This record gives sequence, structure tokens and C-alpha cells, in this order.
Amino acid sequence: MDKSLLASLPLDGIKECLPVSGGDVNRAFKLVTKNQNYFLLVQPVCVREFYAAEIAGLNDLKRAKIIAPEVISTGKLGRGAYLLLSYLEKGEGSQADLGRTVAKMHRTYNPSGQFGYKYDYVGASISFSNDWRASWAELFVNNRLDILAQKLVEDTYWKIEDFSTYMQVRQLILTALSQHDSKPSLLHGDLWAGNFLFTEAGQPALIDPAPLYGDREFDLGITTVFGGFTEEFYQAYQESYPLKEGYSKRMHFYRLYYLMVHLDKFGRNYKQAVADEMQAILQAG
Repeated sequence: MDKSLLASLPLDGIKECLPVSGGDVNRAFKLVTKNQNYFLLVQPVCVREFYAAEIAGLNDLKRAKIIAPEVISTGKLGRGAYLLLSYLEKGEGSQADLGRTVAKMHRTYNPSGQFGYKYDYVGASISFSNDWRASWAELFVNNRLDILAQKLVEDTYWKIEDFSTYMQVRQLILTALSQHDSKPSLLHGDLWAGNFLFTEAGQPALIDPAPLYGDREFDLGITTVFGGFTEEFYQAYQESYPLKEGYSKRMHFYRLYYLMVHLDKFGRNYKQAVADEMQAILQAG
């Protein structure tokens, strides 16, 4: 990190600037000062509004009584933008507590009853509109899955037969969601194992949200793709906020979405996993 850029931050006495993992979109650093540590995200070529959704999501988590980083400052940094957050030191904790924390987040609903968010999702290779919708199926299928499917065809990851299979899967998803009572819960939006931690005090915390109001099974389906969530997590969640009949079938819809995102972002290594999820949905009917 250039020292002149560091000097433009609203911090005094930065002693160290250490690169850390920050996902595929941002550069990330741990800033060490005399009094405390900070987490710095830098987007080299975007305007400051790039972080608007994440800031809003962190603030929504706080209002829901979920532990999350505090937003310290945001603004322009060179030709890009930055987001300065409090740094959460990591400890050990209980997956059961994590399950109860996620259940508590999901019991926070959009009072308008609509699905979506005040800011769109902006990703490394694809973005999605979060414009408000009256139904979850409309937001999830039209604004997410369909956009992904079109992009996979354009980028030649999918051939015509893959798209044809998707259209069959799409109809099954629409039918299933029309029979399912979805409520617009506050969602993390990218709930994989890299986006939670336990604080030094052992309390669960959520980081790096991609927020929206949607069906809570969206978050839970994503948790199943890459692991990192134990049986204790799911059991505690179920005890706190039981899922509705048929949830195990619907989980495949959100696994498919997340794997399509990864196929678009990282390439053909995910092609077979996407195909397998589509076949699982077709076989379940």
C-alpha cells in the first residue's frame, strides 16, 4: 500500500499495513495503530459508492443485534475507494451459537413485505438488480438465475443443450416456489465459511455481507456448498427457527445459484458441479 494513500486515511499513527485475504473484488489490509487495529478494504478503480451495499448490510446486521464490524469511514482513495472497518480479532466459538445467530438474523423482516434491497449486488464479473419485487420467485429467478444463465451462454461455458436443461429446471423452481410461503428475511447473501468468525470472546460474528431481503433458505443453501458448517449449526438453527416442509429439495435451488456464480467467476472447474445440481433438481421433480 502506497504511504501517501495511507496518509490520506482518517487515522493517526499507522504502524503497520499487512495484506490479508479480502475476497476476489477488493484488496484488503490489517492496519495496526498504537490504540487498536483496523480492517481496510480498497477498490482501486471504483467510486466510493461501490461500498454502499456492504455498509448498509453491516448497519442492518448491527440493528438486528448481530455482531459485525463497525463502519469507521469510507471515501475516495486515489483513483478508487476505500472502506475502513473495525478489526475483529478471532477466537474459538460454538457452531450452535452461530446457528442461533443466523436464525436471529433471518427473523428480521422487511416491514414492507417486499423482496430485494435498496442497493444492487455488484460482483467481480456479474451484477444483479435488487429492485423491489412482490415475490421471491421473481427476484431470485428473473433477477439472478436468468441473468446468470444468459451470461454463461455468452461466455461459452454453456451450450444450447445446457441452456435447454436450465429452462426445464427453471420451470420446476418456479412451480416449487409458487407453493412455498416465502418471507422477506434479512439475508447475509454470501454465507460461506469465510464470511463468519468467532471473536476473542467466542461470540459469532458475520462479515462481508451481500445483503438483500429474501427467502432464508437462500442463505442456508449456500452454507452447504463448500462446507464449514457443522451438524450443530443446522440443529441449533432448526430449534430456533424451524424450516418448512420440503426445504431439503429447495436447498438445491440455491446450491445451483451459488455454483453458477462460481462457474461464471472462476471457470470450467465448476461446470460439472452445476450440471449435477441441475440433474438433482430434475430428478427430484
